[in-house]
Amino acid sequence: MNRRTTRTATVTRTASAVVVAVGVVLTVLIGCDVTRPPRREAAVPTAPPGSTPTAAGPRSPVAGGSSAHRITVAGRERTFRLYRPAKLSPSAPAPLVVMLHGALGNGRQAEMAYGWNAAAEREGFVVAYPDGLQRSWAVSAHCCGQPAHDGVDDVAFVVATVADISARLSIDPNRTYAAGISNGGMLAYRLACETTTFAAIGVVAGTLLGPCPSPAPISLVHIHGTADDVVPYDGRPGKLDNGGAGRRPVKIDGGPVADQVDRWRKVARCAAPQARTAGAVTTSAARCPDGRDVELITIADAGHQWPGASPAMVERLLGMDPPSSALAATETIWRFFAAHPRNS
Repeated sequence: MNRRTTRTATVTRTASAVVVAVGVVLTVLIGCDVTRPPRREAAVPTAPPGSTPTAAGPRSPVAGGSSAHRITVAGRERTFRLYRPAKLSPSAPAPLVVMLHGALGNGRQAEMAYGWNAAAEREGFVVAYPDGLQRSWAVSAHCCGQPAHDGVDDVAFVVATVADISARLSIDPNRTYAAGISNGGMLAYRLACETTTFAAIGVVAGTLLGPCPSPAPISLVHIHGTADDVVPYDGRPGKLDNGGAGRRPVKIDGGPVADQVDRWRKVARCAAPQARTAGAVTTSAARCPDGRDVELITIADAGHQWPGASPAMVERLLGMDPPSSALAATETIWRFFAAHPRNS
């Protein structure tokens, strides 16, 4: 075989590999299929009925570093990852952050992408990374993925995850928080609407879907790019939205983000928000009774991304929005969490 033929074959094989990789990711990206909403469950700091640890007998302690875990919820085996800083005291109650991946990802991807482990090491808290079934979460009648189609109760799964971790580690229930991006941010909102497990939630590029007449009295920080075309800031249908039609319906109909946050403030009886702008970042913060706060942080011209994260290979292959450098979302959310424990 001459050198020209060899070079052509090499290029062909490389191009084919890229096409296959992009095809796999596109399948995950487009695979949002929903027909019915999850059940509404009241959350308590114990595992709900039907939830069991994987191992029989007493639960083993959690070693320092990153580890993988399994629990059974409503007859389904579910998985999550856990990060415990080795220097963390095994006896002093520690804060817990539950980080919920978006529809493209899973727990391992979220652990690698957003810098929460490094923040946990610096600040002394535990991080959990639950795995959505088929890489998505059930948050409404039309979003998102096979879990909602199958009637999976992802709210119950996250509550069971917190209970399982609390049985193995000393966790402070007044400093337990949930953060999420995109579909994971939508689940964080549902957790605030349907449970009393969390002291505060942090949402990036997400939205509230479905009713939420009486959310828990918690604090909220919401970060959103004004150029997001997947969950648009102005509430119009995103680029993956098909109106809920077809075999894989996608309908994200939460309305404008600013209106949603304003409704949240009214429910929480907050004072009028005060806005400040620094470069591309505008923060609108409202003080609420009992030490709570509701903040909306917008980043001008930023797309559908986690600000401050490192661009991933998948994002480069698909031409997705690069992370904004105007804000470090992980540090911003953690500072907000640390300042807003539950006032019990």
